[in-house]
Amino acid sequence: MVFKKLHVFLEMIKFEHTLFALPFAYIGALLTELRVPSGYHILWITLAMVGARTAAMSFNRLVDRHIDAKNPRTAQRALPQGMLGLGEVWFYVIFSFALLGVSAYNLSSLAFQLFPVAVLALSFYSYTKRFTWTCHFWCGVALGLAPLGAWVAITGSFHPAPVLLGVGVLLWVAGFDILYACDDYDFDRQEKIFSIPARFGIPTALRISTVLHVLAPGFFLAVGFILNLGLMYLTGVLIATGLLFYQHILVKPEDLSKTGLAFFNLNGTLSVMMFVCTLADILFPFQIL
Repeated sequence: MVFKKLHVFLEMIKFEHTLFALPFAYIGALLTELRVPSGYHILWITLAMVGARTAAMSFNRLVDRHIDAKNPRTAQRALPQGMLGLGEVWFYVIFSFALLGVSAYNLSSLAFQLFPVAVLALSFYSYTKRFTWTCHFWCGVALGLAPLGAWVAITGSFHPAPVLLGVGVLLWVAGFDILYACDDYDFDRQEKIFSIPARFGIPTALRISTVLHVLAPGFFLAVGFILNLGLMYLTGVLIATGLLFYQHILVKPEDLSKTGLAFFNLNGTLSVMMFVCTLADILFPFQIL
């Protein structure tokens, strides 16, 4: 029974989507000293990211449970269907935020001091669709904190490189969240849910997403220049650019059937490839930038 409930919970929060942010946290860690971090740092950064993402998604499902129950696309989720109780999900929220806090404490004093800021950022996003069409950017903020958080966790200081990387992640995430929100265009307008597609229409929303995805690789590239990275990192940026371009070939105003493919498959591949290429650049440097 316990394992069945856990399976339902992991499915509810789409635990596999942790893949979006975790590789960029690892990239932030790799870039601190341009070498592979210690096992200690990798362990606590991983636990921090799992805690942060699980807490944010669990809290989102709690806050949105009444909206989810009305939306045909989300009505089958665990909370609207009664497969999990409110108390059970609150337990996961509190446990996951506690895991994030313990991880921050074990990483650096500055990371622990910023723990309340992380909790606020991760929680605030869940409310934004109720009052602002900029909600996609707040989703981007939540994930964009990953590389900056990893940098702070190891160095106990700030630097322009992880900030630029975080902005690139913000733009990337906001762009694909806009694409995903197109699926709920009719429902959002009917229920007065705020989103860029609902506010500006699907064609304009796709154009805004395209602009964000044109800008994002520029920020990734700027990180390479600042840190004097090499060929493999540039290769990762080029692959990311190609994947972003392909998303906008797949998703068209008259055909939104491939938004699921664009949302998970391509974006999950993007984050993993950026990490793999950054790691390769650290291990086998070849300077061109």
